[in-house]
Amino acid sequence: MKIFNTRLSTLSDTQKAQLAEQYQADDYLLLDFDTRQHSRFRAITVSGEAVGIDLPRTGVLKGDDVLINESGELMQVIAKPQAVTKVTADNDFLLMKGAYHLGNRHVPLMFDHSFDQGNAGYALYFENDHVLAQMLENLGLHIESTSVPFEPETGAYQTGQGHSHGHSHSHAHSDSHSHKESHSYDESHGHSHSHHDAPVGRSNDG
Repeated sequence: MKIFNTRLSTLSDTQKAQLAEQYQADDYLLLDFDTRQHSRFRAITVSGEAVGIDLPRTGVLKGDDVLINESGELMQVIAKPQAVTKVTADNDFLLMKGAYHLGNRHVPLMFDHSFDQGNAGYALYFENDHVLAQMLENLGLHIESTSVPFEPETGAYQTGQGHSHGHSHSHAHSDSHSHKESHSYDESHGHSHSHHDAPVGRSNDG
């Protein structure tokens, strides 16, 4: 089994071309947020190959991160769309108030404006929690269930690979399915066989 143990910060043109070819062959990882929080786990590529991830504890894996093993082979990580709660508001003040209350409870929270947004022009996303959703509704915010790649803020004091995007890249998989498997590392992982636009070489503008 291939073990990927280093995260690449820059890619050469040759590596970008290699990743594009791998993408066409479904040779990449589609991982949800819970899986990407781990530094050591076993996962299944979209094509069905088992690989191992054994990274230093340097932050959560982000969608579009690229890993390399000792043989120079590459593996790209794509954030898997997952069920989350979307929060919008009638004005910026209400949305800011909601963000405060969620942050005060240390809830992993994504700020975004590239998906459908409310009147405030922005939206918050967090992993489903009916108690938190009820609290926000009581504050006057709008709540709905949705499915998006979840990339929460990593914190202002985190360094290294813990970067945050001002927008999220949507890799929607309308026909995705989950395949749970027990692994000898420390994590189960779902994979999907659906397709989307290749992430390699696209602009960070959205």
